[in-house]
Amino acid sequence: MNVIQQYLSKSRSLLDTIEQQESSIQTAARLFADSILAGRMVHVFGSGHSRIMVEEMWPRYGSFPGFNPIVELSLTFHNLVVGANGQRQAMFLENVSGLADRILRNFDLSDLDTALVISSSGCNVVPIEMAELFQQRGVKVVALITKDHSDQSTSKRTDGKKLSDFADLVLDTGAPVGDAMVQVPGLDTPVAPGSTLGGAVLVNCIKAEVARLLTEAGQPPKVLSAGVVVGPERAVELFEAAYDEHAHRLARLYANVGK
Repeated sequence: MNVIQQYLSKSRSLLDTIEQQESSIQTAARLFADSILAGRMVHVFGSGHSRIMVEEMWPRYGSFPGFNPIVELSLTFHNLVVGANGQRQAMFLENVSGLADRILRNFDLSDLDTALVISSSGCNVVPIEMAELFQQRGVKVVALITKDHSDQSTSKRTDGKKLSDFADLVLDTGAPVGDAMVQVPGLDTPVAPGSTLGGAVLVNCIKAEVARLLTEAGQPPKVLSAGVVVGPERAVELFEAAYDEHAHRLARLYANVGK
């Protein structure tokens, strides 16, 4: 089996792991749909490369309002790598206690809200504290982790607690310990991670199920759609309506901040 075939084979195994979680995916979607139907939002947070799953959830083609993407550039701005705004600083900051509290200080949370917190290891301080603070405010938390990797990793928190300790529901990307899935002959370290693939599949399964639940409840979502699919006029109409709805939902999160 060559390295390309290795990655494809490992990827198929991720899909098998995700399929085994169908009931949990449905539970997560029900929680999120209930928040959206109540006029509230699902808060989606990830540091580091987990930002990818946040943006996969919303906004992009095939997605819809109801999700609040919380992306901190200081934790996720990777393309400069070194120098100002480099990766070393981002990796340092995602383990600074108290930063999560400063982030959530911007929002008026409600127990009608829900949250999706993404961290492959589940061991960095900021995502753990985000989940902890959400729960303290009555917000139900779905954690998206790589279970095998998290189980064998050490939490950066002094008490040893991980993201899964502050989750009402845990979903597993199915990736291996260390994330990388391919062994290259002559290279002593594996390459080609799998958590992003597994995470993207999970969030889109959730998204599809939430859309079904909203539609069945008589509130079909305003889905960002390509002009080639729905026609250019309809596409513009959907984009404008979806962004307006997002603004109106977000306004509720700011209305009573500090009061």
